[in-house]
Amino acid sequence: MLLEVCVEDIAGLKAAVAGGGDRIELCSALPLGGLTPSAGLMAVAAKMPVPAYAIIRPRAGNFVYSADELDIMKRDIDAARSAGLPGVVLGASQPDGRLDVDTLTILAAHAQGLGKTLHRAFDLVPDVKEAVEVAVSLVFERILTSGGARTAAEGVAMLEQAIAVAAGRISIMPGSGVTLATVGQLWPRLQIGEIHASCSAAVPETDERVIALGFSAPSIRRTDAATVKALKAYFA
Repeated sequence: MLLEVCVEDIAGLKAAVAGGGDRIELCSALPLGGLTPSAGLMAVAAKMPVPAYAIIRPRAGNFVYSADELDIMKRDIDAARSAGLPGVVLGASQPDGRLDVDTLTILAAHAQGLGKTLHRAFDLVPDVKEAVEVAVSLVFERILTSGGARTAAEGVAMLEQAIAVAAGRISIMPGSGVTLATVGQLWPRLQIGEIHASCSAAVPETDERVIALGFSAPSIRRTDAATVKALKAYFA
């Protein structure tokens, strides 16, 4: 089982590698579902012994993008390529939740030569079969999805449907809320070869002034090397 770990900073990146993660989803702002990481973090990640894919998501909220935002996303793909990263994580929606084929076609073409993951914009789609076929046609390597639910364990029925439609043509990678406590609800029930998790632990912020001034929540989650190692060992 390949374990992809999502991280948002240099400490998390190092922890994921130290714990034995097989691939990194490189982000900022994980509490918002992940936004595009900085160029500096991309450059550091490219030098790590584990491949890292940068999410290309210019803002929080929905995945319906303007022409200006599309231009920014293309520039961020350029930054990921220039940094030496092997892949990117993409997604775009129409207002009704269907995948935005036109935008994804432009982004996929701009990312030519890079590996491509379709992100959880997939979880908004009204028609799983149609969406899987779009991802296959645009030569995405995998779809990261929680099965349209808050967590992958809750979305296992839709995950099964997506896997059946994919029929081995594209990887379906469960993600969201995947922990040692929940992974047994996904595997071996699901025929999967990779899984996505934050492998994080809660860390309290001890500086009261930092909390009072709004620079941090009272508790934040940080990628934990021991948790990465334990989740890897689950599949051994």
